[in-house]
Amino acid sequence: IRCWSNIPFITMPLSRAHGKSFAHRSELKHAKRIVVKLGSAVVTRGDECGLALGRLASIVEQVSMLQNQGREMMIVTSGAVAFGKQRLRHEILLSQSVRQALHSGQSQLKDMAIPVLEARACAAAGQSGLMALYEAMFTQYSICAAQILVTNLDFHDEQKRRNLNGTLHELLRMNIVPIINTNDAVVPPPEPNSDLQGVNVISVKDNDSLAARLAVEMKTDLLIVLSDVEGLFDSPPGSDDAKLIDIFYPGDQQSVTFGTKSRVGMGGMEAKVKAALWALQGGTSVVIANGTHPKISGHVITDIVEGKKVGTFFSEVKPAGPTVEQQAEMARAGGRTLAALQPEQRAEIIYRLADLLTDQREDILLANKKDLQEAENKGRLALPLLKRLSLSTSKLNSLAIGLRQIAASSQDSVGRVIRRTRIAKDLDLEQVTVPIGVLLVIFESRPDCLPQVSALAIASGNGLLLKGGKEAAHSNQILHHLTQEALSIHGVRDAVQLVNTREEVEDLCRLDKLIDLIIPRGSSQLVRNIQKAAKGIPVMGHSEGICHVYVDTDASVEKVTRIIRDSKCEYPAACNALETLLIHRDLLRTPLFDQIIDMLRVEQVKIHAGPKFASYLTFSPSEVKSLRTEYGDLECCIEVVDGVQEAVEHIHKYGSSHTDVIITENEKTAEFFLQHVDSACVFWNASTRFSDGYRFGLGAEVGISTSRIHARGPVGIEGLLTTKWLLRGDNHVVSDFSEHGSMKYLHESLPLPQRNAS
Repeated sequence: IRCWSNIPFITMPLSRAHGKSFAHRSELKHAKRIVVKLGSAVVTRGDECGLALGRLASIVEQVSMLQNQGREMMIVTSGAVAFGKQRLRHEILLSQSVRQALHSGQSQLKDMAIPVLEARACAAAGQSGLMALYEAMFTQYSICAAQILVTNLDFHDEQKRRNLNGTLHELLRMNIVPIINTNDAVVPPPEPNSDLQGVNVISVKDNDSLAARLAVEMKTDLLIVLSDVEGLFDSPPGSDDAKLIDIFYPGDQQSVTFGTKSRVGMGGMEAKVKAALWALQGGTSVVIANGTHPKISGHVITDIVEGKKVGTFFSEVKPAGPTVEQQAEMARAGGRTLAALQPEQRAEIIYRLADLLTDQREDILLANKKDLQEAENKGRLALPLLKRLSLSTSKLNSLAIGLRQIAASSQDSVGRVIRRTRIAKDLDLEQVTVPIGVLLVIFESRPDCLPQVSALAIASGNGLLLKGGKEAAHSNQILHHLTQEALSIHGVRDAVQLVNTREEVEDLCRLDKLIDLIIPRGSSQLVRNIQKAAKGIPVMGHSEGICHVYVDTDASVEKVTRIIRDSKCEYPAACNALETLLIHRDLLRTPLFDQIIDMLRVEQVKIHAGPKFASYLTFSPSEVKSLRTEYGDLECCIEVVDGVQEAVEHIHKYGSSHTDVIITENEKTAEFFLQHVDSACVFWNASTRFSDGYRFGLGAEVGISTSRIHARGPVGIEGLLTTKWLLRGDNHVVSDFSEHGSMKYLHESLPLPQRNAS
């Protein structure tokens, strides 16, 4: 165990045979020996005079953390010239001011011209100060650093090369971080055309080539090149349609147009790419990323090592299928074509998918059986998740029925006129429904979710990206294949995409330019993680399903136990299952209360007592740790309230705005509860389990939303639509409606067109 910032870290067993670079980002966490190259733009301030101390401190912190995990870290740094320039400018200004004061006999200073400073002199003046700064920063983390200055000759002279190699290995063995820089005080100009011509020949003319040469010499696993751009773009950053390249492969140079070099430093992006490809050829993985962005620079290095999608990753292994970015673009294009189809054509696709679910059920169940066997063999899924993973003939039949409901109800969903207004004579405005765009649906252990969500996306004309759990890989694969087969009847196969690459959910949540809405379907932890990770993309869903049932004094004895049993025991892992049972105080120690307790015991439901309930009992069940708990199992909390008003207050304080129920025969009390409980679903004398898209007649749902914007409750087709405004005029201009204009606003409401009777 090592310590970093007073936090103990268990060192990781990191080792692999060098010679072949990592094929995927997810493998970068296994990198043991890492070179971090800090470009001039990263190390220096915007005025190019002095160092960016905040960024430098953050980089040192990240390197220290990785070093304390058992990795071997090396830094190739720029900054000596900038630091020396700051020192020399100060010295020149001071010298000039003294001479001027002596010459003029005046104390005031006049404008003084600072001569152009020679880079080698600046480097000589700045190297010692730069190293002293690194040493002071690394000392804060109990790490020693050592400086090594090199030139091109140190790599071309065999003896010097061996000496350098031996020195670096010895420093790493002693857990010291080597800080390497070109000796800019004496470095000769590079030899022309001697650069990057093979694994054994690379001219050290800047820190990019130095880092690449060093990475290969030292057999490092990973080279991280930090600059002032996000990574490699297919055209110069800032130009129209410039797209960040997530993974770059040897041979892709022809598809890239290089711009100018960075604001400071010797090498531009073209030099970085050449150096990166040279290092890749030598067996070192490379990532080029932004080390200056204030939002990510504090964790850019650790994010890269953790395999997160940051910057451009250089790989020699091209994936068999499209990237997730390409899939998102295909889904958008396919979704637009889908939205342009006639409603009957979209319905025909869904009917075809429903038929395929029953016609191909043997193949579906066989694939599902493989998933179940693998999950049971690995023992990684709890029983409730195994139940969700399991498909059956009855489940497939129910799915097919739900899909036919969706097809029947989707006839006028897209393009439906919901408002018509006559703005002025011959100027009519319409508000019509349109698809949201591209949906990303992330689901766990629920293969039945795939055809449901696909049907809703097809009905609403949305492109769809699906990310299922690996525990359902076989089931998801065949269900997606059947979905694309159904889509093919009208040439929109690409509208629904299944993400099969090793994309982390957090990386998918960053594709804000490609995805319009994220819908998570799974555990409350999954939903919370996605809500936290989403960068600029709205998330529809609920993080918890803390559902309440309130038993009033006027409750029917026959209804109480039936509704409570169904709400808690029918499917305790569901998000709409009962979690907290609220009992009116006057029902304590009554036969009705005894019946409730007996029923829960027979059903083997573990009871947790709320604080007020526990105070009424001499020997109470275990007192609840939190009244805001989603058990997801045969457990529930019982709490006592003084009446419907306190029940409402309790739900607002501890609930999750999902589904809440009152059991009573008093209509006035029930209406008070229905009107005052601020949840997505509020029921009277009905089980919480009715909170479901299929049971609501929506055919299916993409999830249940507890948000207050857009859709709320079970979300069907309507929740996947937004609107746009269509204005039809005839040479209308706003100036005609001015005080002295010729036209007047009418703003008359017009009747809506007749809706499809079906």
